[in-house]
This record gives sequence, C-alpha cells and structure tokens, in this order.
Amino acid sequence: MAFNPQDRFFKQAKKENFAARSVYKLEEIDKRYKLFKTNDVVLDLGASPGSWSQYVSQKIGQGGKVLGVDLKPIEVKLANATFIQADLRDLNLVEVFQEKGFHPPFDSVISDMAPSTTGIRFADQARSMELCELALQIAVQFVKPKGHFICKMFHSDEFQNLKKQIVQHFEKFEAVKPEATRSISKEIFLVGIRKK
Repeated sequence: MAFNPQDRFFKQAKKENFAARSVYKLEEIDKRYKLFKTNDVVLDLGASPGSWSQYVSQKIGQGGKVLGVDLKPIEVKLANATFIQADLRDLNLVEVFQEKGFHPPFDSVISDMAPSTTGIRFADQARSMELCELALQIAVQFVKPKGHFICKMFHSDEFQNLKKQIVQHFEKFEAVKPEATRSISKEIFLVGIRKK
C-alpha cells in the first residue's frame, strides 16, 4: 500500500479538531485496556503537538490534570493541562512538579517521544530505546501503585530487554501496534498495566 500522509486518520483528526492523527493510537490502547479514569493526573512526555494530551484531557475531566513536556512547542490550549517546552533530560522533575502545582505520584506516565530520525536504522533504534528507558525510569519513580505506563519505541532487538524491564515493575505487559500506525512504520507501543 502506498504511503498516504493524508489517510483517513489524518482526515478524522482534522475533522475532530485533534492536533495529530496519533490520537487514535492512544485511543485504541485506552479502549483495549481502560487506562484513564475521571480525575486522573497524567504526565505526558513528548507531548507535542498535543493530541495525546487532548485525548487524556477529555477522559479525565475537569477534576483531572495533565502535565505535558516536549522539546517542541505545544500549541493546544486545555483547561486542565499545563505544558512545558524543555529537554526532559535537563529538568529537575521534582522542582518542575512543585512549580506547576503537581503532587506525584501520577496515575499514568505516557510517552510518545521519538528521536529526530537520521534514516540510519540502528542509530534511530538506539536513540528510541534511550528515550523509552528514560520514560520508564520516570514512570518507575513517579507512577503510583496500580498506575500505568505507555511508551512508543522503534522496534529493534532491544525489545525483549525493554519488555523485561517493564515486566519487573508492572503486573501486566502488552505490546500493541494500533491500527492508526502506518504499515511501513517500525513503531510499537509498550504498555505497563498496574504498577507493582
């Protein structure tokens, strides 16, 4: 099948006023595993352009809160979300949470972080793995017991290694390639359900 940047998910996102088609990947994962509830507090890593935060914002309602972090600006405006433009690796997260009025633990940490791709498969996969490990580290530190974790990775030989790390900290592990993922894409979503 030919690559079509303006496929039905792209058109649907435009129609439903979501910042990106990737919203439907998160929606499918959530429908499958029921991860987000009213009043949840969620940390969204790699939040730009904001579609994951938009989805979570609707699911958690006015009593919930989202904190989104990304290197790139996040343009969406949501009443129950706060966004920071920064490199996650440069942040003292404990200070950031206090400054922004968040009091961990979080109900979920979600990560759609991806490296700027070079086209060199092994380099891109290695950098994707680093971002997944960073997201997992943050989840292990700041997600409450029975809370959840989602991260995107570029599928590679490191998959088993990352799976092992997630299984160590979460009761259930799932790997998902949502329907909205382009068929040529190497991305896969790793889900840790109910933190031990």
